Amino acid sequence: MRAMICRAWGAPDELRLEEIAPPEPAADQILIKVTASCVNYADTIMIKGHYQSRPDFPFAPGLEACGEVLRCGAATTRFKPGDRVMALLGHGGFAEQAIALESDCFAVPDDMDDDTAATFMIGYISSHVAIRWQAKLEPGETLLVLGAAGGVGLTAVEIGKALGATVIAGASSTEKLEIARQHGADQLINYKSTSLKKSVAELTDGKGANVCYDPVGGDLFDEALSSLAWGGRILVIGFVGGIPKIPANRLLVKNRSAMGSSLRYYREHRPDQLRASVEELIAWWRDGKLKPLISQRFSLENVPAAMAELLERRAVGRIVIAMA
Repeated sequence: MRAMICRAWGAPDELRLEEIAPPEPAADQILIKVTASCVNYADTIMIKGHYQSRPDFPFAPGLEACGEVLRCGAATTRFKPGDRVMALLGHGGFAEQAIALESDCFAVPDDMDDDTAATFMIGYISSHVAIRWQAKLEPGETLLVLGAAGGVGLTAVEIGKALGATVIAGASSTEKLEIARQHGADQLINYKSTSLKKSVAELTDGKGANVCYDPVGGDLFDEALSSLAWGGRILVIGFVGGIPKIPANRLLVKNRSAMGSSLRYYREHRPDQLRASVEELIAWWRDGKLKPLISQRFSLENVPAAMAELLERRAVGRIVIAMA
């Protein structure tokens, strides 16, 4: 099979398309013929050796995919060859075949296309477990979403609306803010041209946001923390803008919380909540509340170019790697 292989920690342009033997599924795994996969910022971190897991060389990156079941391990019970699945992966999605734990696989609805299924897992599930289970967003509360036109930011906007919140979208351009508005954002802030803290105060009559979803980090985190209401919660999702320092005294003064949210935690320690998240997300998708934005499609040989779109922060929505 063909796979985009990483043989040393480095940049996307050091990856190479190779012909390798297909992986062999263990007893609790399934082998998938990949039809499409999705590029995530975490993939760019993994190939540098900075991710929370470091696969043995050589390996194919790619943390989520969809496709057709080819073979099932001896201990699996939920799927059979020919079933369509979408899967969370440890790695391996940028290849024509991939293995996944059966517990990390979910049936693809008959009316969901491959592109949507390939992008449905990490973005939507990461945002859902963070907003619903970790921050416990309530109807009527205000959710501030940073990087609101990005791959995970847009999912947070839609999930916030589905949960009955008022959503304030923050982004770095009017074009990106328009995308967030089209996906349900109630209010918009261009934090490149105006103060995030002052804008949130004006939009909330001085009360502040109840929850902030922050996949950006960096200098923006400090303003976002100051934008929280009494008892506000800031969700630490990612650090594309740098890893911020969290001043504990400012959490104390207004009873605020800074909360990390890792999808890996729910996969390993709260599988019941993870499955509940998937079920609710698919129900919302069927009701038209979720409309995944797929902005670009790349072939397998062009995975490095797709990763560059993320690293240079040009991407909006999701980027698909199509095998066909």
